[in-house]
Amino acid sequence: MAESLISPDQIYREVQKAIADALQISEQKVEPDSSLIRDLAAESLDFIDINFRLEQRFNVEMPRKYFLEHVEELFGEGTAIDESGRLTEAAVTIWNARLGSAGPRVHAGMPLDDVPALVTPRTLVMIVGEILATCPATCPSCGKAAWAVADGSPITCGGCGAHAPLLAGDDVIRRWLEDFRARGGSVSRAS
Repeated sequence: MAESLISPDQIYREVQKAIADALQISEQKVEPDSSLIRDLAAESLDFIDINFRLEQRFNVEMPRKYFLEHVEELFGEGTAIDESGRLTEAAVTIWNARLGSAGPRVHAGMPLDDVPALVTPRTLVMIVGEILATCPATCPSCGKAAWAVADGSPITCGGCGAHAPLLAGDDVIRRWLEDFRARGGSVSRAS
């Protein structure tokens, strides 16, 4: 599986490089828990550039929507974000279930506009790792369990050379939310 092919440390090094290159800063300035916005002065276009670099490096599709947008789609409008643009108790419950103690702290009533500042290199490592973990046990093209990663290359089949068919980032998030709901992780919507 992909998890053993590309370690979190390797993913972190690539995330660190992508951020440094996009922001034109030294890799040493990119710490695991640095806020891309507050600490590294990233702007919205920089996020697009960073995601593009990660997509190219790992042959993945990073999420196009924010996590809380997916919550709203699956659980209903008003579940995660109230009418004044603030996080609800349900948003906090789901956020903490997904990220646990490793995630940045959010609280009910927090303005939605403050959430992007919580994105860190550690967040991006988690996202890339989750996508890579969707690599199937065997290659759908040839049926072999021969996934390999050559220096700086994406995951490919050692048998036929096909790229690993990985889920898109948005699909990974939707799958997690559907599993959360199936496990009884219901939430009540704000009224």
